[in-house]
Amino acid sequence: MLDDKLSIAEQTIEPQYIISLNKFIFLSVITFGLYSIWWNYKAWRFFQEKENTDIMPAIRTIFGIFFLIRLFSKIIDLAKAKNYQKNYSPSLLFIAYLFLILLSYLPEPYGLMSIFALTCFIKPFKALNYAKMNDTGYEVIVQDRFNGRQIFLIVIGSIWWLLILASIVIILSQQNEYISY
Repeated sequence: MLDDKLSIAEQTIEPQYIISLNKFIFLSVITFGLYSIWWNYKAWRFFQEKENTDIMPAIRTIFGIFFLIRLFSKIIDLAKAKNYQKNYSPSLLFIAYLFLILLSYLPEPYGLMSIFALTCFIKPFKALNYAKMNDTGYEVIVQDRFNGRQIFLIVIGSIWWLLILASIVIILSQQNEYISY
């Protein structure tokens, strides 16, 4: 009976698309961390389908500050069940994430250091990819190329970065003008 429930739950899992760590980092940086939030949502959606529960991935993503430790814990537990050899502390990653996010309140350009908050997602990202690739209960598709949505994010993110960098250059050049007088 339990095996029947598990096989039904696993059959309802949508295909899992996996990207490389380099693509994850690039997409997270180019979108100022928004891609990490999308990944957070997709991870919760995966667990919702895998466990056949009524959790709400969007709510858990929006209020991620309350659910991030739990997500990181679920990921490492799943990966360990698939013989993942590496480990991390969900609580320490969460504390580091909070610290790095708080850097966004520093004046520009120092506030941009908060982009390093994405480093807190690297270990869970790798662990979840490992778990997905080492489970035969669902289809895993490794994306070698960027899809249309990702290309759109790259274009919008590039424009956003150019605008911010241009504004920093303008601000710094105006400060230098005032200093020379």
